[in-house]
Amino acid sequence: MSDTINVLLIGGGGREHALAIKLRQSKRLGELWITHPENAGLAKLGKPVDVPVSIREIYRLQQFCDKNNIGLVVIGPEDPLAEGYADKLAAPGRLVFGPTAEAAKLESDKAWAKQLMKSSSIPTGDARIFTDARAAKDYLASREHPPALEGKAQKIAGKAAAELPPVIKAAGLAKGKGVIVPATFKEANEAIDRIMVAKEFGEAGARVVIEERLEGPEVSVLAIVDGHNILVLPPCQDHKRLLDGDKGPNTGGMGAYCPAPIIDDATLAIVERDVLVATLDALRREGIEYKGVLYAGIMLTAAGPKVLEFNCRFGDPECQPLMARLNSDIIELLCAACTGTLDKIDVEWDERPACCVVMAARGYPDKPKKGAVIEGLDAAAKVKDTSVTIAGATRTKDGTVAVSGGRVLGVTSLGDTIADARARAYEACDKITFEGAQFRRDIAARST
Repeated sequence: MSDTINVLLIGGGGREHALAIKLRQSKRLGELWITHPENAGLAKLGKPVDVPVSIREIYRLQQFCDKNNIGLVVIGPEDPLAEGYADKLAAPGRLVFGPTAEAAKLESDKAWAKQLMKSSSIPTGDARIFTDARAAKDYLASREHPPALEGKAQKIAGKAAAELPPVIKAAGLAKGKGVIVPATFKEANEAIDRIMVAKEFGEAGARVVIEERLEGPEVSVLAIVDGHNILVLPPCQDHKRLLDGDKGPNTGGMGAYCPAPIIDDATLAIVERDVLVATLDALRREGIEYKGVLYAGIMLTAAGPKVLEFNCRFGDPECQPLMARLNSDIIELLCAACTGTLDKIDVEWDERPACCVVMAARGYPDKPKKGAVIEGLDAAAKVKDTSVTIAGATRTKDGTVAVSGGRVLGVTSLGDTIADARARAYEACDKITFEGAQFRRDIAARST
């Protein structure tokens, strides 16, 4: 195929900036339209839509697509997928990359996803689902103080329960922050209060999933799915905690690298068979066809790989190193996913690894401070094989770029080795300054 195609990119974060950069490189791109021109990076690459972007007024976006001959809609974030943008914007002659709202329940409803996995014997941690805070706390109490056992067994059971309180998850979408890994049962109870009583995550916390704590390294396995075929992408490893050494609160992601050598080909094949294929089969039995990105957060436990959670879109920041390594035309790839023809195309990757370091605002993730002026972006982009994607920064009236969100920038570099890639990424980070900037210094360090 060689005809050009007009593209609408929905979303305004670092993931979407990385996608826009790759879309701009496509020989098939006609016009690129964006929904979030306040992102200083996206504003340079696409034309802003001139209608409201809201599910309540989705007809306005439908009319916009018709008027501007949009042939491909690419939906980046989870919220519009959960709201049904893919369902509403699909039309004859217009492809939409992203799952339907029903399929996106894999991410938007952790309770539903957990039940689907359990009913289909997909490997995952044991879990209980609660709609009442008191009942959830009673269950925690039963875990902390299990029924009396005799002798040595009682000591072992009590010690294990005290050391490993379960993970607490808001069942709905909470922008990557609704998972709390408590150090103690006291913190677990406080998490219930935060989610269900104080409603820190809004309606996303109307239900909680209390899940067995799995032990082992984590890896992100993403695949592009066309309804029938699965293209497994090179595995990535994300760094969720705010601080070095995996300390501090969970965040939306402080950095990622690709490929992740922590998972070998044999284990990746197990994940494809027992998780990805099994999940798509389970959805099909529910009458749901899945197209788009299927992202499995995997824990590599002593008992084998198990699912921590599903996402229904490119991860952020995993998307940044993936896009840095993608050599194939992204429009060809996304159109193949939409039309069920993934088996007809070849996808090529840069053999070099990529490392992405996220620079965040002061106070992130709780109360990020906005307004700080960012300097050094041009100098950072001049570092060899490096790109800087903007997640939370906008261009002000005086022409400067200022912090406007929690995660501000993603600095991604390629290198001959992971060590080379991370060295370049940190070289670029050190050229960027803004008041209160914070970033981890150990992204990908364990794989060098």
